[in-house]
Amino acid sequence: MTPMLFVRLWVMVFLHYFVWGAWYVTMGTYLTKTLEFRGEQVGLAYGSTAVGALLSPFIVGIVADRFFATQRILAVLHLVGAALLYYVSTLHDFGHFYPALLAYTVTYMAGHGLTNSLTLQHCKNPATDFPRVMVMASVGWIAAGLVVSQLQLENSAGMFQLASGAALIMGLYSLTLPHTPPKGANTPVSLGTLLGFDALRLLRDRSFATFMICSFLICVPLSFYFTWMNAFMNELNIPNAAAKMTLGQVSDVIFLLLLPLLLPRLGVKGVLLVGIGAWALRFGLFAAFSSNPASLWMLFVGICLHGMCYDFVFVMGRMYVDKRAGDDVRSAAQGLHALVTLGAGMFVGSWLSGVVGQAYTHGETHSWQQIWLIPAAMSAVLVVVFALLFHEQRAASQTESQ
Repeated sequence: MTPMLFVRLWVMVFLHYFVWGAWYVTMGTYLTKTLEFRGEQVGLAYGSTAVGALLSPFIVGIVADRFFATQRILAVLHLVGAALLYYVSTLHDFGHFYPALLAYTVTYMAGHGLTNSLTLQHCKNPATDFPRVMVMASVGWIAAGLVVSQLQLENSAGMFQLASGAALIMGLYSLTLPHTPPKGANTPVSLGTLLGFDALRLLRDRSFATFMICSFLICVPLSFYFTWMNAFMNELNIPNAAAKMTLGQVSDVIFLLLLPLLLPRLGVKGVLLVGIGAWALRFGLFAAFSSNPASLWMLFVGICLHGMCYDFVFVMGRMYVDKRAGDDVRSAAQGLHALVTLGAGMFVGSWLSGVVGQAYTHGETHSWQQIWLIPAAMSAVLVVVFALLFHEQRAASQTESQ
């Protein structure tokens, strides 16, 4: 990959993730404090990205892959998204806000897959080039959090307007990206292929089934973090909460770089267990901190565990799926993993986090210790289940025999 192409893809990834980071982290504070939505409504709003992830394969697999160049459909998606985001910023009742946000997330999550496919098509060595390009995802997320804090948009519709402006820039910039013609023209398509159902036979292996079930369930703690973390920090009057939360993305970069070094020593099972255990530790720290505000270190340690929580579970998970699946179902297996996690897992997790948050809402305050103990306990149980039922050696041996 030439340096110029590398920079062009860098800018694309930065802008794409800046758009998401500008509203997703702080939306919970805006919805609860400014629009005064109920907890269940906040959970549904955060679950909109999961619905987008469920529907986006049809856009990517049927339309983008067969009829239009990737960079052009990416431009259209972000330009439409910019208009929808601005419209969302003008809405104040849930009945209008939620459908508009839902429509937007379908466009964004479709673009999410297209940025990956465009990058991979132009990488001469995907194993080394792709991670280097994707580092800018964390940088874009960090930059968005810093700008939101600097402009004091955490409880303002201005977060959506900022994201709208960034989406407009991204849409126009996409038209300058390298030409990437559709790869799937004149090829057959099936619902099973699009959603990864062709890989269901892998679930006959107990270890793979355990991995998929645990991947689905760990999305519930992940949803608790995204739904309530910013509101939690703002309710405790911690200044510049969005900026402080970007420490999680800094750790994301660090642990992403550490993952190749730790994998040979810990193995797949060890890395996944550490990742799931990090979720239990993180929420345990948040629960302890919410009842003892003097222990500020607990909050920041919990935030800085984000890289271990995310990379060691979800990035490692994608690598495990790639290794476990054969060539004939590798794409289908990745589609199934995305459907289970980004789709079903995040939707159920976002809804449940909203229900729990509402149950422990008292006027304008929350019982944060009780809220955080639920994902902490769930993560701790998953550690035990995964340790007992997942056997890496068995999975590896079956892969070799297929």
